[in-house]
Amino acid sequence: MNKVAEVALSKVPEVTLAFWVIKIAATTLGETAGDAASMTEHLGYAVASVIFIGIFVVAVAAQIAAKSFHPFLYWAVIVATTTAGTTMADFADRSLGIGYPGGASLLFVLLMASLGVWYWSVGSVSVDTITSPKVETFYWATILFSQTLGTALGDWVAGSDRYGLGLGYEYGALIFAAGLAVIALAYFYTNVSHTLLFWAAFILTRPLGATVGDLLDKPLAAGGFAFGRFYASAILAAFIVGCILLLPQKAGQHPGESKRDL
Repeated sequence: MNKVAEVALSKVPEVTLAFWVIKIAATTLGETAGDAASMTEHLGYAVASVIFIGIFVVAVAAQIAAKSFHPFLYWAVIVATTTAGTTMADFADRSLGIGYPGGASLLFVLLMASLGVWYWSVGSVSVDTITSPKVETFYWATILFSQTLGTALGDWVAGSDRYGLGLGYEYGALIFAAGLAVIALAYFYTNVSHTLLFWAAFILTRPLGATVGDLLDKPLAAGGFAFGRFYASAILAAFIVGCILLLPQKAGQHPGESKRDL
């Protein structure tokens, strides 16, 4: 009975294939929209970060205050974390001058600290436990750090400047897609903790989205498709809305407690 009550009170969607499709599209939108604000509109990484963090705070406050699961509200918060993550990672990597390795390392420490405090406070970091405002706050803080880390990882792998590995957007996308495929195989064919695999997949979808976003909006000379940041963002936003309307979106059971919950 308690388990049923927890699921009924959950305000995050059931983790299905549709969840991951929308998640990847949302992370790609975060890359194009974040770059549109900071670069195309010349707001800069610091100003754009302040704006998107403000939007995130408002959106997450509405999400936590909601009494039930609302698909559009949930995914609005996800998009807010991806746009804020894009500009925050760029600010750390470039404006602070610590480069992609330094930015990724700093963000990894912050993510691990967020998960550590969450686990210490609640006893689990499984999304199955998100049934109270306190736990939901930990959840969204962890997601914000994971999205920011994912951006830094994507830029590090694909970047062609002196801080990047220079593998390009296409190879970067293939590398992160391969990583997600390995996680999917581990989910179905091993006893590795589903909670661990969920967070690993959540992190890796971000650099996949970042590299795909860069591939869409960068000029042809830089190896992109030259769609333009605003045009690419509009296409992705329409795709996400269509997915939410057409694909099943409901609160439900999540990977975590069924196998070696953390």
